Amino acid sequence: MTTSSRRTVDYERIKAVGPDRAAAEWLLRCGAKVRFQGFERWQHDYNALPTGPLGRYKIQAIDATESCIMYRGFDHLDGLKHLEEIKLNKCIYIEDACLERLSSIENLQESMHMMEVVSCGNVSDKGIIALHKLRNLEYLFLCDLPGINDKQKTVERLQTALPRLEIALDLQ
Repeated sequence: MTTSSRRTVDYERIKAVGPDRAAAEWLLRCGAKVRFQGFERWQHDYNALPTGPLGRYKIQAIDATESCIMYRGFDHLDGLKHLEEIKLNKCIYIEDACLERLSSIENLQESMHMMEVVSCGNVSDKGIIALHKLRNLEYLFLCDLPGINDKQKTVERLQTALPRLEIALDLQ
């Protein structure tokens, strides 16, 4: 699989198999894992993705730990309506623009409840502050983010925008 095929979005594929299946395929090709609504087990093997009627499997959680997901593939997330949790741990291609894009997706503004951003060196205060658009976010864990320069101001801005948000920090 070439790098370019991981980065581009196949809109025909999204139409053919639905947004959740297409997103799962992209995420797994990039080394991430997904958990479908109603299932305990994480899916990590592209060839073992469940099949069934269109729309049967809805992505509830994404664990992108050490994956190569990047901005150019984020259009895959547009149609996800049941995504509640995202873990971005050690994602070298995640940057502020990715978090801004994620936060601008209307479905995710409603559905997202939990997020982790850990050891993503290209994320700064700007990207974290953009998460304020995820209005139902209840828990945010931030750790090892050297691009954050003013953690107190960043946290205050998030807390002001999202008073119910619990923020756990492990930032130097």
